[in-house]
Amino acid sequence: MIAEITLNNRKIEVDLDNPLDISIPMIFNGPQPSSYNVKAASSKPYEVGNFIGDTRLGGSCNFEELNLISHCNGTHTECVGHISDERISIHNTLKSSFFPAMVITVQPVSPKQTHESYDPELNSEDMLITSAAVTEAVNRFDKIFSIALMIRTIPNDDSKLSRKYMDKQAPFFTLEAAKAISEMGVEHLLVDMPSVDRAFDEGKLRVHHVFWSVENGSHDVNKQNHSLKTITEMIYVHESIPDGEYLLNLQIAPFVSDASPSRPLIFNIQK
Repeated sequence: MIAEITLNNRKIEVDLDNPLDISIPMIFNGPQPSSYNVKAASSKPYEVGNFIGDTRLGGSCNFEELNLISHCNGTHTECVGHISDERISIHNTLKSSFFPAMVITVQPVSPKQTHESYDPELNSEDMLITSAAVTEAVNRFDKIFSIALMIRTIPNDDSKLSRKYMDKQAPFFTLEAAKAISEMGVEHLLVDMPSVDRAFDEGKLRVHHVFWSVENGSHDVNKQNHSLKTITEMIYVHESIPDGEYLLNLQIAPFVSDASPSRPLIFNIQK
């Protein structure tokens, strides 16, 4: 099915029959990425009385109990409720599902290679996604496609499908990069790390605060008038997908929670 879409005054065609899946499939009880040493996402047959939800064990159907932590077990999309006292849900925040989008690839750098900053202070082991790198990559494409920004970091290989992020710290954004991304008008930020912030940052989550326009150190968010931006973490953009302009379909489970497992699909622009 070919859809014709008008973006501002530009018409594009999209083949909706051939999406590119940039989520990481959740293999319960199997290989999967994780952060903060949480338990792996798991499943087990539901049992009650003489009933067991597994046809292999004599049950009449498969009926599983699932256990996971959205923020730590695989691809997930979160909203400002992640850092607010107000219980703001991704279900009520993400109203649309199709967005003009771009994929860019960036090379994280060490603190010695940039004058950009972070809070708390940087250390020699940190690897940073900088404003300079993001801006240079984004400027190659039409700005109308920056509504959703998908960032692939290099090196990029399929170990990201099952990486344990406490074994080796992931790269994260500088404060300048967070500000630049916000000023570009990015409404949906998708990254292939477990967090846009450093894993251990004294609980400051400064990049989250900048992106969602929440005052540093505050959890005070207006329930009726808050940011509708989203952050999707732990995507995987295969090497076969070139940098460029796409249409994004951001799918989430209907969880009334600050985050949900998600399945971002992107579609090639035909025209």
